[in-house]
Amino acid sequence: MTTDPFPPGSVAFVSAGPGDPELLTLKAVARLAAADVVLFDDLASGPVLSHARAGAELIAVGKRAGRPSAKQDHVNRLIVEQAQAGLRVVRLKSGDSGIFGRLEEEIVALQAAGIGFHIVPGVPSACAAAAAAAIPLTRRLTARRVQFITGADVSGGLPEAMNWAALADPEATTVVFMGRRTFPTFAALLMTRGLSPATPALMAEAVGQPEQRLVRMTLSTLAARLASEAPGTAPALILYGPLAGEDGAGT
Repeated sequence: MTTDPFPPGSVAFVSAGPGDPELLTLKAVARLAAADVVLFDDLASGPVLSHARAGAELIAVGKRAGRPSAKQDHVNRLIVEQAQAGLRVVRLKSGDSGIFGRLEEEIVALQAAGIGFHIVPGVPSACAAAAAAAIPLTRRLTARRVQFITGADVSGGLPEAMNWAALADPEATTVVFMGRRTFPTFAALLMTRGLSPATPALMAEAVGQPEQRLVRMTLSTLAARLASEAPGTAPALILYGPLAGEDGAGT
């Protein structure tokens, strides 16, 4: 007798990747096709939702900087209530749900309510950005380490207690999530700690979307540009390190 991998009254945390539906995993597609209700983030909407079962309820619960957003406590309660009603619930998150996606808070809420769940991993947006730029994230000897960090805390400011020695390592590839607004300050602090202003940097906007844009500059010129222009609305990642400035085949 086979066990239902997604029984009624349970939750599947489904990672949508960067937004390109062709980057969904087979398991992600299967969970969307089976769900009674899909609670989705802003960056996990659009064509990805076309894989949801006809008749499934679609509920937007996304959070975007500078915009009205669902409070996390409300999202937690909504997930619990839908599962307690006996529904198959998909919580759809962009990128990989375990990377700066507040996954743990939602898991804790389910555990407290005694609700079963499982996690479907996905393509991290950082990996998708590197692929779009046709560059690797690592290289033997010159880019031996990759680090993912957030450029904003819950207040929107630069997080405190950063490991500046690691962040200013010239032999690491660093990917900054949610860092567009704070990057000018962040870059200035990196340079005071010895990272060269000429360090290659790449800003990847709307990765996996038709409006995708890749901008290659140095650390200092990208910081100056972001300091002088109005904050954009497209989701953006910033990569810096020895490989970020290489011009691959992606556009």
